[in-house]
Amino acid sequence: MSGARTSEGQGLLLAFASAAAFGTNIVSAQIAGAAGLGGPLLVFYRVLIMLVLVGAAALLARASLSLLRGQRLPVLRFGIATALVGTAYLSSVSFVPVSVAAVIFYTYPVLIVLLEPLLTRAPFRADRLVVAIVAFIGIALVVGPDLHGLDPRGLALAGLASLAAAAQFFAAASCASIATMPKLFWSHVVILPVTLLILALTGGFLPPQAFLLAPIALAVTYGGYLVGFVLQILALARIAPGPAGLAYCAEPIIAVAIAAVVLGERLGSLQYAGGALVIAALVTNVILEQSRRRPVPA
Repeated sequence: MSGARTSEGQGLLLAFASAAAFGTNIVSAQIAGAAGLGGPLLVFYRVLIMLVLVGAAALLARASLSLLRGQRLPVLRFGIATALVGTAYLSSVSFVPVSVAAVIFYTYPVLIVLLEPLLTRAPFRADRLVVAIVAFIGIALVVGPDLHGLDPRGLALAGLASLAAAAQFFAAASCASIATMPKLFWSHVVILPVTLLILALTGGFLPPQAFLLAPIALAVTYGGYLVGFVLQILALARIAPGPAGLAYCAEPIIAVAIAAVVLGERLGSLQYAGGALVIAALVTNVILEQSRRRPVPA
């Protein structure tokens, strides 16, 4: 039991670290976008870079990238869900403001908590649902959605991204026993055709020389994604979808804080209040998870 508790604790820490990396990635991607490097282009190259790096690492370590017959379908589901998250979320901001898309997207931790008893053996936990709702309210206050000019297509795509994110967490949990490198490699093999299709439809392809338009922002963007995704894989192999999903509520808070420091964006009182709510929810989540892992006295 102590080994399981240690693994779950490590999973929660890895999830927070992953959320921090993804939060950094959001701000740098915004800077790269302002330099003329569109979202679809960034997604395409980050998938390509991940495939090259994982392939090279496997070659140097002489590690196998093969999957057993029973492992292929779980990895395929994980890859499809991951592709849908990026595709739908990226597409939604073409029709609605980013803030609206973000608020809809971050309903996924609530969805995970509601679906976990149906899709896994975990019991329903009302306290976890309350924490998820409080965190969502905090995120809504921090992001401050602009409710003008809402397009149903954007709302639907953001909702699809939220559903896909929830599916991604459950799919990752089903892949927990699969080695990290094959899981990373083949999930991105699945993601690559989707990114190519988006790039073809948007017509925004640029050669690698375009990286010189914003080299530092791109380095942070790709570094944040690579580190965040690897840590996410490691976290979801150690912790259940419910507590993991709640840990990722830290991502938009970190992104807003970095934007305030790097981009000079001013925060209002509601944003500070929302940030405090999210932090309170995250601390409560950690306390609740630790209390559940505590052995019952004989």
